Amino acid sequence: MSFNRLDQLRKLNESFDICIIGGGATGAGVALDATLRGYKVLLIEKGDFASQTSSKSTKLVHGGVRYLEQAVRNLDWHQFKMVYKALHERKTLLQNAPHLAHPLGLLTPCYTRWERWYYRIGMWLYDKISGSTNLKSSRGLSKKEIQTEFPSIESHHLRGGVLYYDGQLNDARYALAILKEAERLGACVLNYARLDSFELGPKSLKIKKVLFTDLRSEASYTIPVKAVVNATGPFTDSVRVLANPRLKPRMKVSRGAHIVLPTEFWQGDTALLIPKTDDGRVIFVIPWRGSVLVGTTDDPDTLSENPVILEAEKEYLITYFNRYSAKKASLTDISATFVGQRPLLQVQLDSAMNTDTKSLVRDHEVEVDGRSKLVSIMGGKWTTYRVMASDTLDVLEKEVLHVSASPCLTKDHSLIPLASVELPLGVAEDIVAHLEELYGPAAGEVYAFGSERLLPSEPYLSGELIYLKQHEMAETWDDVLARRWGVSLRDEVLAEKLRATKKEAFAS
Repeated sequence: MSFNRLDQLRKLNESFDICIIGGGATGAGVALDATLRGYKVLLIEKGDFASQTSSKSTKLVHGGVRYLEQAVRNLDWHQFKMVYKALHERKTLLQNAPHLAHPLGLLTPCYTRWERWYYRIGMWLYDKISGSTNLKSSRGLSKKEIQTEFPSIESHHLRGGVLYYDGQLNDARYALAILKEAERLGACVLNYARLDSFELGPKSLKIKKVLFTDLRSEASYTIPVKAVVNATGPFTDSVRVLANPRLKPRMKVSRGAHIVLPTEFWQGDTALLIPKTDDGRVIFVIPWRGSVLVGTTDDPDTLSENPVILEAEKEYLITYFNRYSAKKASLTDISATFVGQRPLLQVQLDSAMNTDTKSLVRDHEVEVDGRSKLVSIMGGKWTTYRVMASDTLDVLEKEVLHVSASPCLTKDHSLIPLASVELPLGVAEDIVAHLEELYGPAAGEVYAFGSERLLPSEPYLSGELIYLKQHEMAETWDDVLARRWGVSLRDEVLAEKLRATKKEAFAS
C-alpha cells in the first residue's frame, strides 16, 4: 500500500475530528492513538516528519539514571514517578518495533570504592523500579573484568564498574513507523504542510477550522475540525499564541549537541555512561549503526529550526571522550555532528527563564486553552511518547469533545510491517543487514524496487529512492539522507557522495 503525499492530499476534501500540528514522536503517537479510538484524524507537519528534535536525540530508550539520582537525593516524588513511568514504557517501545529498537548495555566506570557501591546500589534500584518490565539485570564488574570484556575503555585508575541495560532506537524511522500505521488505519498524514492560522467561532472563539499551505504546491487549505492538538515540541508557544495571543510562554529550550566518530574509536556493542562531568552533566559514548555517538550537552538556547554545533561543544565532547577511551580522537576525526533542541516545560513561569536547564523536570503536561480549546502537549521525551499521547487524548475527550473516555489501544499495537515479498537468496550480506535494519519484514519489498548499488562499497540501493518516494513520503534528498537512512547524521562525506550519484532523483 502506497504512502505518498498525493494520496494524502486527496483526503482533504472533508472535515476531521482532530487535527494534530507536528509530525514528530509526540504528534505521531497522538495520531495513532486517536485513530485507534475511532476518530477521523489529520496531521500536518511544516517540514519532514521527525525533522526536528525527534530525529536528533541521543537514540536512547531510557528511564533516566540521572533523574533517579536527583529523585533520591532531593526526595522528589515527582521525578521518581517520571522515572517509573519511563522505565515501564521501555519494554513496550522495544516490543512494538523490534527491528527499530533493541536493548543496549551501558557501562558506568568507577574510580573509587565508594563509587562502586554508590552506582551498584543505584542500578539495583533502577532494576527494581522496572519490575517485570526490566530488560536485563545490572551487575557489578571488577577492573580485570572490564579490561577483558571492554578493551575500548581507558583503564588507568579504574577500580571497577557497573553494567546496566536500557534501550536504543532508530528515532526518525520509529516516528515514521508510527505515522505509517496511523495512515494505514485511516489517518491523513501530510508533511511539508505549514500551519497559517486558525478560524475561530464568532462567539466562543473556539477553533473551528485549520488553515494551512501545502509547501510543495503552494496550495492553501481550510479544513473544518472539532479539536486541535499542538504537538510541536520546542515550537509549542508559537502555535499557542496563534490560537490565543494572550497566552504566556510555557517552554524553555535546551540544546543537545552530539558528535559522531568512526567505529574504530569504540569497539563492541556496549555503550559508556560518563556519570559525572566537571560541570555536573552526563555524557554517553554509544555504538550506533557502524559509528560512535558522543553526547550530549544541556545548555539554554534560542529557538532555531537549524541549530548548528559550536566549536566549543565539539572540543568539550572530544575532551571527555578522550578521558575515557583507550583510543584517542581529535577534532579532525569527527565524521558528523548534530544538535537537537529539547522542549523543557517551565513550571514556574515567573522564574523559569533564569533556571538552569539541567534542573528542569523533563516531564509532560497537557494544557487546554480555555478560550480557543487548543490542546497543547508540552515537555516529555521519546521514551514516554505513547503515554504522552494517551494523556493528551484523555484530556481532549473530557474537556474539548465532552465525550466518555475511550480506551487507549496503543500499548500492544505492533508497528512491524507485514512481509509481502521475501528477500531472494544470494543477496549480499551488507545489503541484507541494511534493508532488515531499516525496513524489517518489508526488506524484500524494498529490494524488489531495484538492486543496483548507488556506490560500489555501500549497501544503499537506487531502487530504495523510488520506494522512499512512493511509500515513505520522502520529498527531498535531506529527507532520505538525514532521516530515512540517517547517513548525514553519521558520515557527512558519505552523505554527499550518495547525493551526487543521483542529484536529479529529488529535483524540485
